[in-house]
Amino acid sequence: MYIDKEQLVSNIKNLKNAKILVIGDLALDEMVYGDTERISREAPVLILQHTHTKFILGGASNAAHNVAAINDGKVCVVGVIGDDYQANDLKNAFNEANIDCSALITDKNRKTITKTRISGSCSHSITQQIVRIDRQTKEPLSSETEDKVISEIEKMIPECDAVILSDYHIGTLTEKIIRASIRSANKYRKKIVVDAQKNLDKYYGVTSMTPNLPDTQKHVGFYLKSKEDFLKAANILLEQSGAESILITCGSEGMVVVDNNGHYTHIPVFNKAEVFDVTGAGDTVTALYTLALASGANPALAAVIGNIAAGIVIKQFGCATTSIDEILDSIPENFNIDEGE
Repeated sequence: MYIDKEQLVSNIKNLKNAKILVIGDLALDEMVYGDTERISREAPVLILQHTHTKFILGGASNAAHNVAAINDGKVCVVGVIGDDYQANDLKNAFNEANIDCSALITDKNRKTITKTRISGSCSHSITQQIVRIDRQTKEPLSSETEDKVISEIEKMIPECDAVILSDYHIGTLTEKIIRASIRSANKYRKKIVVDAQKNLDKYYGVTSMTPNLPDTQKHVGFYLKSKEDFLKAANILLEQSGAESILITCGSEGMVVVDNNGHYTHIPVFNKAEVFDVTGAGDTVTALYTLALASGANPALAAVIGNIAAGIVIKQFGCATTSIDEILDSIPENFNIDEGE
């Protein structure tokens, strides 16, 4: 694939113009840090002297955060929170990230999705995670909450340029909400991109999907080792989803894009140096890929932009974001992209 760098730069600069709606399992990562003090007399466990707590947007919230960092906050979210103190922490985190969270639905019977990671460190050692506590309600939404979510979706979609369905399978994206989201996006001719780990055949009518390699292999029932394998798998997903393109992320092997015209593009990781943490990199790819599609880029070029952005955030610990300037500064000198049919 020939990359026109002038066109690539233009597409990257246009990312700031698109407004995105993120629908899905909105989560909060609560990071609790302390210094190890001694072993407790009550039980053979460490006692930590608390130093600080940090809140990070996780799950579908991370996709929204990646969008907000690029387009100066032209992003809104629809999802469900509980009637608990974690809900306020999540809303505060959204507000600090300049994300419109006015369409959040409160359900007193559900927990705000929160992952609390408790980490400790000695005076001369790195910080080590000790335990993780998950708060979440995995059951599907009630009919009443479902209807409220759909009402917000139908109000928000006309005001946006594209939609991300971020499904962490914690109950928000029910069949009814998925169908309503796709129906409304198609009605108003908005791009709609799905990031999901399983049940990839539930999303007929979307613009594109961004599954990772293990989830794709599990779904199609065979390993993807050659171009022919990727084409076969992508064509299965294209047929099941009616999508225009499929983006399969392959970790250290980059990503593969196949469109409904049979065009195949393999995009390698452009910079494999200094990989610290891949947490949330998939959200970054989906966010930038969707922004690029909404800004007029073709699927292959949109994937290149997502690839460059992911290469930036994996150099940082935890869920991270990037900026247009960083992406522009990280455009590689040479592209080794395999394209064919």
